[in-house]
Amino acid sequence: MEPELDSTKAAAGNRKHLAMLDRLSKRTATSSADSPEASPVASFLSRFAAAKVAAESALSACRSSPDDAPSSLATASTAVDDLERLVAEASHSLPPYELRSALAAVSDLRAAHKLAASEIRPKKSFSFRNKSKATKIPPQDPPAPLQPPPELPKPSFDAILPGFGFRGRSGATLVKDLRVANEKDGDFTLADLVSCEVYLKGKCRALYIHKLRDCRVFIGPVFGSVLIEDVESCTFVMAAHQIRIHEARATDFYLRVRSRPIIEDCSGVRFAPHALRYVGIEEDLRDSGLEEDTGNWANVDDFKWLRAVQSPNWSLVPEEERLPTVDISEVQETEDCN
Repeated sequence: MEPELDSTKAAAGNRKHLAMLDRLSKRTATSSADSPEASPVASFLSRFAAAKVAAESALSACRSSPDDAPSSLATASTAVDDLERLVAEASHSLPPYELRSALAAVSDLRAAHKLAASEIRPKKSFSFRNKSKATKIPPQDPPAPLQPPPELPKPSFDAILPGFGFRGRSGATLVKDLRVANEKDGDFTLADLVSCEVYLKGKCRALYIHKLRDCRVFIGPVFGSVLIEDVESCTFVMAAHQIRIHEARATDFYLRVRSRPIIEDCSGVRFAPHALRYVGIEEDLRDSGLEEDTGNWANVDDFKWLRAVQSPNWSLVPEEERLPTVDISEVQETEDCN
């Protein structure tokens, strides 16, 4: 009975959050009716509300139509994937509160999807009528519903990250040539890495980085957004159109970026110009629209520092301490992606 209670509570919370998004969307649309085009936040709220309704409808169908549950479950998974990609693509233009609310909503939907999947699978496992004679099977049924509850607190930022990438490694050298990968020009994730060196050649659409410690990361061009969360004592060398950094500590960033980097809840982070080379990087930079160095690596916006004076949370790497250009052309590829 507890999973049903939790599911009801989660559904009520989702309806409340959706109602809030609808109100915000209508309010922002009304206030911007006289302007030639809606603000990025208003546009996002409208698209997010519609995508969220689609995901919730698919999840509801899982329970209302048991015969079509597997198909509805797959549809719900795709809808949640679309929702999280929408949030990632808009992350650079959203205020902190809206971003966190959207991430929390996606996490709740992901948790609801996992719960729905766990409720469907036990029914399929024990639906064989010809085995009803075995009287010892019923006592073993209760443990199956008890498995989902430990997963309920788990959904967080890392639960909504795309699956392709490097995860859960320690002390490893991780190399991938994105130019020849099956997921070419797709999304890439680095999560839960400790004392690793990461080398990515080629370009990708979006990059998600979560919970890295004492790592050195060298990334080819990202022609979309980079979202970084919870890193410490790391070095990143990358080029991208937008870069947003949350909860970074004592970490250096060597960047080429089209818009101003955004930091939030960071301390001791330092910035320097891009310092990466490999055979073909000039073509990758050009194809990604990053052939020019805008100098924005030094124009950092601290969303938690609203005073007119310089934020104490970031600084520039002194020239004498900066890395020389790192050439990763000869680094050998590994087959660790999952």
